[in-house]
Amino acid sequence: MILENAAIPAQVINATSSRKILGMGGTLMMVEVSFAKGGIGEVHSHDQHEQVSYIVKGSFEVQVGEETRILRAGDSFYAGYNVLHGVKALEDSIILDVFTPFREDFIEEPQ
Repeated sequence: MILENAAIPAQVINATSSRKILGMGGTLMMVEVSFAKGGIGEVHSHDQHEQVSYIVKGSFEVQVGEETRILRAGDSFYAGYNVLHGVKALEDSIILDVFTPFREDFIEEPQ
């Protein structure tokens, strides 16, 4: 599978964020999430997914478990099963999330 970012439609999450599914297959999924300054990825956990995230652009206040840190482009974090995690964009920012297994809830039903 080869995908060109420009050809992938963005899925609006809310007024400050959108996502693009950049690739998926087997048990993996890679998702680009764009946030406007102040955008929040609410603190949550996954009981069926592991997640690793890479800051592509900008900066975020990131919570993973009991730890909160400022992460910038080039930084990353891992959230295992049932680990609380969330982000707040400190400027217009992009994060790359990789999940295993893939997030069925991110796949839109054909209209």
